[in-house]
Amino acid sequence: MPEVLLSAENVTKQYSNHLALDGISISVKEQRIFGLLGPNGAGKTSLIRIINQITAPDSGKILFEGHALHPNDVEKMGYLPEERGLYKKMKVGEQSLYLAQLKGLSRSDALERLKYWFEKFEIQSWWNKKIEELSKGMQQKIQFITTVLHKPKLLIFDEPFTGFDPINTELIKREILELKEKGTTIIFSTHNMESVEELCDDIALINNSKVILYGSMQDVKKSFRTSTYEIVFKGELEGFNQHLNGSELVSNEEVDGLITAKVKLGTNGESLNQLLTKILPIVEIQSCNELIPKMREIFINAVGDSSINATEDE
Repeated sequence: MPEVLLSAENVTKQYSNHLALDGISISVKEQRIFGLLGPNGAGKTSLIRIINQITAPDSGKILFEGHALHPNDVEKMGYLPEERGLYKKMKVGEQSLYLAQLKGLSRSDALERLKYWFEKFEIQSWWNKKIEELSKGMQQKIQFITTVLHKPKLLIFDEPFTGFDPINTELIKREILELKEKGTTIIFSTHNMESVEELCDDIALINNSKVILYGSMQDVKKSFRTSTYEIVFKGELEGFNQHLNGSELVSNEEVDGLITAKVKLGTNGESLNQLLTKILPIVEIQSCNELIPKMREIFINAVGDSSINATEDE
């Protein structure tokens, strides 16, 4: 079982009259991708800034590698913020080298690692260009490289795909997964739920400054199961429907003689096997799969319910 690399314990942060974080507790396990999710203003950026020691919590604590977070731990982290910050007038190579040395790399090590990444991304020709000559997506590649260059134990990506076209988005996704395979732990904050589905092992969903969903992606998705199945069959829809009894035919579609029906099991306690046993004599079933909610649906449902509850509490 993976060890915990970083944990937040009952972290609270107040800005003037705004409570940004209200008793946040999470654990980020080694060599996993942890999705930090939530609507705008939920508190994600406040937590990320505390982890990076840009600000401090009012109460609670952050543990890193089992000890209280220390200023020296910053060297073991890489942070790609949503707000990008490269010096426009500097040359790409000069700035990349400067940022690498700020992270503690010697000039020779920095040059060797930069050569590797520039060749990997096929951007050697950018070395003597000024940052202002690059497109937003090109600048993003440089920031990604300088974030991962010192091989940190923990990477924090805040909306890392902003500015990328679909091809380069896929490129960066592959690199993120490769970094994980090589042992890096990653905190990934985004509004793109498709990327969350593809990349994350665990998630925490923050809303109204509190964690409202937390756990492995698999467990979170299971908790939102609706006992809805997609059944593809040949036969008569009318006869199929008559045998559903307490179950609900949510939708159906017929293409080339095959009917795809979405069925939600009823509250009468009937199992899927019992339902299939009833309909097998009258239709020819081609496939039957449970429909697990996507993260986008879960996000909308959880945040909507949480917002309603918060309003009622007020």
